[in-house]
Amino acid sequence: MGNRGMEELIPLVNRLQDAFSAIGQTCSLDLPQIAVVGGQSAGKSSVLENFVGRDFLPRGSGIVTRRPLVLQLINDDKEYAEFLHCKGRKIVDFEEVRKEIETETERLTGANKGISPIPIRLRVYSPNVLNLTLIDLPGITKVPVGDQPPDIEYQIRDMIMQFICRENCLILAVTPANMDLANSDALKLAKDVDIQGQRTIGVITKLDLMDEGTDARATLENRLLPLRRGYIGVVNRSQKDIDGKKDIKVALAAERRFFLSHPAYKHLAHVMGTPYLQQVLNQQLTNHIRETLPAFRSKLQGKLLALDKEAEEYRQYRPDDPSRKTKAMLQLVQHFGQDFEKKIEGSGDQVDTVELSGGAKINRIFHERFPFDLVEMELDEKELRREITYAIKNTHGVRTGLFTPDLAFEAIVKKQIVKLRGPCIKCVDMVVEELIRTVHQCTLKLASFPKLREETERIVSTRIRDQESRSKDQVLLHIDIQLSYINTNHEDFIGFTNVQQRTSQPSVKPAAGNQGAAFLRRRQIVIRKGWLTISNISIIKGGSKAYWFVLSTESLSWFKDDEEKEKKYMLPLDSLKVRDVEKTFMSAKHTFALFSTEQRNVYKDYRHLELACESQEEVGSWKASLLRAGIYPEKAGEDGESSSMDSVSMDPQLERQVESIRNLVDSYMSIVHKCTRDLMPKTIMHLVINNVKEFIHSELLAQLYTIGDQSVLMDESPEQARRREEVLRTHAALKEALDIISDISTSTASVPLPPPINTAWSQTSLGPSRRAPPPVQLGKMSPSGPGGPSRGPAPPAPGPSPQVSNSNSKSDALSQPSSRPSRAAPSIPRGCSQGPMMSM
Repeated sequence: MGNRGMEELIPLVNRLQDAFSAIGQTCSLDLPQIAVVGGQSAGKSSVLENFVGRDFLPRGSGIVTRRPLVLQLINDDKEYAEFLHCKGRKIVDFEEVRKEIETETERLTGANKGISPIPIRLRVYSPNVLNLTLIDLPGITKVPVGDQPPDIEYQIRDMIMQFICRENCLILAVTPANMDLANSDALKLAKDVDIQGQRTIGVITKLDLMDEGTDARATLENRLLPLRRGYIGVVNRSQKDIDGKKDIKVALAAERRFFLSHPAYKHLAHVMGTPYLQQVLNQQLTNHIRETLPAFRSKLQGKLLALDKEAEEYRQYRPDDPSRKTKAMLQLVQHFGQDFEKKIEGSGDQVDTVELSGGAKINRIFHERFPFDLVEMELDEKELRREITYAIKNTHGVRTGLFTPDLAFEAIVKKQIVKLRGPCIKCVDMVVEELIRTVHQCTLKLASFPKLREETERIVSTRIRDQESRSKDQVLLHIDIQLSYINTNHEDFIGFTNVQQRTSQPSVKPAAGNQGAAFLRRRQIVIRKGWLTISNISIIKGGSKAYWFVLSTESLSWFKDDEEKEKKYMLPLDSLKVRDVEKTFMSAKHTFALFSTEQRNVYKDYRHLELACESQEEVGSWKASLLRAGIYPEKAGEDGESSSMDSVSMDPQLERQVESIRNLVDSYMSIVHKCTRDLMPKTIMHLVINNVKEFIHSELLAQLYTIGDQSVLMDESPEQARRREEVLRTHAALKEALDIISDISTSTASVPLPPPINTAWSQTSLGPSRRAPPPVQLGKMSPSGPGGPSRGPAPPAPGPSPQVSNSNSKSDALSQPSSRPSRAAPSIPRGCSQGPMMSM
């Protein structure tokens, strides 16, 4: 469309606001705009009415502006107003505009002085205005009135901060001249967010109401509290003029005469007044838009790119097209199957870094939890030997046996094999529970279609439960098979001959439970590393402290840190066992303990070593690792004493038979355990996991079709329908915005930002005097040109601080701190850059 010139940039932003008005505040794009900030009765509304040349804003005492008013001024041949919440309705009578603002304000805030951050959007077309976009914010108040909350001051400040903290927002700080400038809330808030002063424009109102003998010349000459963009003075209508319906054009003429005739301001008359302020705002907003447009375009492109894929998916879906619904259902079911398989196989696109899940959790059940449960279900040594003794005696009956009876061995072995049913069934239950949890996680992507998700979960969960029953039957069949025949000819079984030789040889019997780690011990490998806290050390000796532990097949060592340079202690694993420690109400961690079965000290003067973890799951993992190293859990009733019979006196032959059968049972049960540990994962994988994966890929879709009307399955949830519409609207608005920006060329020249000035005033509190200091050297003022003045009265960049020749002048206040305490800066709300977006 060619180069329209910089005068089209403000209408460009208005068009962008129109593009975003359809999507509300969901698109956090920061459009360039001007926010009008000031205290109550500072004259903000009068300044805006002077711009328009009409009375259209609510008037009254107390807080009148209770919602932000986004005011777009558009130069046009006709004069009318239009609200965006009543789009298409052109209002010619500006009294109706006032009533509509009051009605719309009370609709959200009530009639008793409440406030709301949701803006009212008003567009005014007139031949008497320049293109401009401003936001009239509620005046800063101190005391709540009516039903206002006690923290009304902080609510208003936070609302103002949400607008002015954005880098694309110019700040029009309005301060009445009859108020001490150092106490200006508007300037203080502006300084909090615009430290360099690049976005703040000062406006001084009520110059005609100053006390006789005082003036604001130093302020308007930008010498008292300098701003980089300077100050502009205006004279508004008094309350008497407003009540008397004084015409704004007459008021503007009176304002012009005031500046031309006042001895303190007549040399500044060409850069003062409402018309000049409007020109400056038009020019500076235009320049500001030009400066921010490239970054704004990049932000638009980034948001559009982020929404492209999702918008394309929504665009292809047609709620009223059965074929589209069928295709969408096929894709969703296919993705569900892929996600489930990835969760199990461990090749998912999104890897969980918080906890184990899916295939990793099942792997842990197979190789840590299940072996640990097998060991935990064993009886204590005393009870086992007692059972063997009774079995031998009952087998012999009235006779005295000369040989070790086979039947006693088989009876004890079968009783031990039967106990395997509990851990095996528990293993199946844990795997099934994790599978159902995985199915639930994978159906999260189907949340847009609640009925489809519900039926998918139901069908797959039913299949898992069916296979669970088959798997448990197979596991119990495996136990029954082990019971049906005791194979004493197994190659790993030691046999009666070997066991008798072993029994007759005087040798030290290893600690119970540690034989399984013999192979690992020979290999000398590290099993696990990690942080543990030694919790049973007294405060006198240093108290609880975390160390880096290294568990190997021979020892448990701990170091000062994970660099493993400074070793604190090395604990041999011989004759160690592990027991649980009850968690006390004073303890925040989960604890387990290591102790010696030989009643010796484990660590220095301590009979046991208490180690603490952050979670119970971590405790279980460490206990499983200790089990691999041959450190078994304590059995019920075990007290660390010798496992010999203490209540039944046995003859030496019976003792040898008991020891022989005990060793035979150990040997044979190790074979059964090894076989069971190998077959359990294979059985569950074949009958449950692989079967369910195959079912999802081959039969799930057919099961869904048998339900009936597929269109019901693909009915969107209300939340999804809203999300789809919102994404499509946002995507369309972003594309339209980029098209609008592409119509504009920003290669035209603009007036550069004035150089930095001294901002030391922000650290200094000024006295209450309003009398102007003696004049100082100023930069040369440039009168307004045909296109409006290129710059306000801001002087060229001064030195480090303003210097005043007269030491007795009032301007010494610039370097003399006041005795009054400085006011605390208001808090800037978190994430203000993501605050509510002003969009039209």
